[in-house]
Amino acid sequence: MSVSTIAGPGSSTASFSVRIDQARLGRYTRAAARWTRLLLPRTPRPGLRVFYGHDRVPGPGEAVAGGSAKFQRLAERFPNHPTDFTLLYLGSTWLPRDLRALLLVARRRRVPVVVNQSGVAYPGWAGTSTKAINREFRRTLRAADHIVYQSEFCKRSADEFLGEPSGSWEVLYNAVDVDHFTPAASAPPDGPVLVLGGDQTQAYRFELALRTLAELVRVQPDSRLLVLGRLVSSPEPLIAELGLRGNVELLGRYTQREAPALFRRAHLLLHTKVNDPCPSSVIEAMACGLPVVYPASGGTVELVGGEGGLGVPHPNGWERDEPPSPEALAEAATRVLADLSRFRAAARRRAVERFALPPWLDRHGELFAGLVNR
Repeated sequence: MSVSTIAGPGSSTASFSVRIDQARLGRYTRAAARWTRLLLPRTPRPGLRVFYGHDRVPGPGEAVAGGSAKFQRLAERFPNHPTDFTLLYLGSTWLPRDLRALLLVARRRRVPVVVNQSGVAYPGWAGTSTKAINREFRRTLRAADHIVYQSEFCKRSADEFLGEPSGSWEVLYNAVDVDHFTPAASAPPDGPVLVLGGDQTQAYRFELALRTLAELVRVQPDSRLLVLGRLVSSPEPLIAELGLRGNVELLGRYTQREAPALFRRAHLLLHTKVNDPCPSSVIEAMACGLPVVYPASGGTVELVGGEGGLGVPHPNGWERDEPPSPEALAEAATRVLADLSRFRAAARRRAVERFALPPWLDRHGELFAGLVNR
């Protein structure tokens, strides 16, 4: 597990570039070999064989990001078959580079296409790239025989920006292994400790977390923030400006195996992203007994409900991302911490009852069998 997301003075950017180039070369080599096999004449074999659009799905214990986490879980039950597949399963947050060609192959082979649809691009975060990003999403949805929307919010936003589906669809929330993501025997004795999960790919998310922490430190000087995932800019200037040195711990990227131990170090999850479609980190934290304080928008509202934490109202629209104020988030965190035992139990119960992994996998099995055998 990395202890920092910022390279130190002695780090070698040259060796990092070599590793990136080697990884890219490996991807290209695997893709070329796959397309050679795909274009060869073949006699179809019966049975279910799923392809996730990528030659390699991260294995158990490897670090994942964004939409690849769910495919890591799926591939353990439904292994990845890049060439002789009988079903193509694509994720909107993990689309392959050769998407158009794959969709053409699937159509020619009469292979059913399933799309796991997360969020969409909208001006508030995508700016002038909104139309270009949504063009790929729209192409994928139009090719789908069945669409799995990750939340009701995902369905509504996709309908607005991409159009309503022509095929069948359902809402199926993300899921986690609630036997792996389990609570600590008791809350940490020091703190309070907040954790910021996922990757901080939008600068406002990390900045808002730091400013929320600064509000808490005014009242409780021992308040701390654990920051998970990668950052898009150096955190040091703002940490210094807010006087938070010693109150912030940067833990970097992490694997699913490491995640429960990290969550157990905290009292609650501070989730600062607005309009988040269906964040798995929220479910993982709840399964570990962490209530969630978050902007009351997106699919997060559906995940947390009325008992798994507190949502904070904020101006909500597509043109601008306007999260709650740090003061409002700090106040919500204080309210949760004042009734922590009840919130901890409710968060864990909600995760187990609604977002456990086995029913999610079983539903995929039913869906896959129905499409392949029709």
